[in-house]
Amino acid sequence: MIDVALPPWLVSIFVFALGAVVGSFLNVCIYRIPQKETLWESLKGLQSPPSTCPRCRTRIKWYDNVPIFGWLWLRGRCRACRMRISIRYPAIELFNALLWVLIYRMEIPLEPFGTGMLDASCLFVPEGPQAIPGLGWLSPTAFAHLRFLFHIVLVEALLVASFIDFDLRIIPDGVTVPGMIAAFAGAVAIGRLNLVPFFTQNPRLIDELAFLAPAGVKPLFITGPPVPEWIVHYPHLHGLAVAAAGFVVGGGLVWGVRLLGFLLLRREAMGFGDVTLMAMAGAFLGWQPIVIAFFVAPACALVSVILTALFRREQYIPYGPYLSVGTLLTILGWKVLWPACRNVFELGVVLIPITLFMVLMLSLCLLLVQGIKWLLGLELYPRGEIHLLEIEKFLLIRVLRLDLRSTPEAGVWTAADQNLYQAGENADPHRGRWRGASEWPGAMAGRGLSQLDRWRGRS
Repeated sequence: MIDVALPPWLVSIFVFALGAVVGSFLNVCIYRIPQKETLWESLKGLQSPPSTCPRCRTRIKWYDNVPIFGWLWLRGRCRACRMRISIRYPAIELFNALLWVLIYRMEIPLEPFGTGMLDASCLFVPEGPQAIPGLGWLSPTAFAHLRFLFHIVLVEALLVASFIDFDLRIIPDGVTVPGMIAAFAGAVAIGRLNLVPFFTQNPRLIDELAFLAPAGVKPLFITGPPVPEWIVHYPHLHGLAVAAAGFVVGGGLVWGVRLLGFLLLRREAMGFGDVTLMAMAGAFLGWQPIVIAFFVAPACALVSVILTALFRREQYIPYGPYLSVGTLLTILGWKVLWPACRNVFELGVVLIPITLFMVLMLSLCLLLVQGIKWLLGLELYPRGEIHLLEIEKFLLIRVLRLDLRSTPEAGVWTAADQNLYQAGENADPHRGRWRGASEWPGAMAGRGLSQLDRWRGRS
């Protein structure tokens, strides 16, 4: 492949324009995907019907759909009925365009070309795919652009999921399931899109820990080659292993916290949409980056809560956007984050007992919180919470039946629910009483009972 050095400003303009066009499609995804229950219906709804004004139903012309500039040209109003068009649409297009430029410039520095391009990337680490398993038939430039496109698919899915979660407190399968499929397909087809190998270990570090460990646990400290040889010989199989491990660890981390929160605190710590979101992100990045992203996300959430606490206070916040930000920061800061965390991930099988120990300590901390609340006379468990385990059982049954529809959330029976129930049970307002002289006949027509009323001789 021949590298052609284009002016940096020209490349940035092209990437910006492409990001704005894709941002226009993201607006459609954010609006239409949550409107359908099943996965297939939500995906079909993206192509039809064509975009129209919600008030006058006038079909939007192609030149009015030009990203950013179309909204400015119309001055934020429908061409036919002059209804206001939310500024959110061009804002998302502009934000996505800038995000494309940022990620492109961070992952693919425009100078220098060739191998130097990979060294200057925000994703460069010595154990990266340029070394393990090696680029193979790909040139450095082709590899860098393929990896950029692979990560862009992830970022766009995270962006759609975040806005839907902000609006509706849900993350539909129509966002995460296609992302999972794309992650596995890209990882297996290219075989070199991982950030670090599936398995690495530091024999020297493991030997030092084994020397300090009690005699009973010394057999756990198994050493071997830093990287298994099969990774180099079978890169496509390695890509599958990276995606599968990231999928399991990413989803398992959130699901584990979700179950612990319910078992010990009787409250829903995280939604099931967060589970599928992190499983999708893990399939793209691998299990080591997704663990780091999982711990970066709370810091992002804490900063956001502190900054917004003066303006509004909410008991529940959508956590999906913070998981998305944590994932994006992990990608952009990988060159710094991995050297700081690599010793933890290079412990090999020793990570298994360490993980179990951390789960035990987390459980003890949650129990300690409950004990302090009991001593202070506070309510241990909130009222009217979702029966989480019943929902998880229901979801498992649906997965086994290959039904990918989203699970309806159970909730508290409110006064509005009671009024709706009573209205349904008493559709005929004349049941059991005489019709009053002051009642308007059109009320029965609105209920679809006018013909029945005439048959009864009441009108």
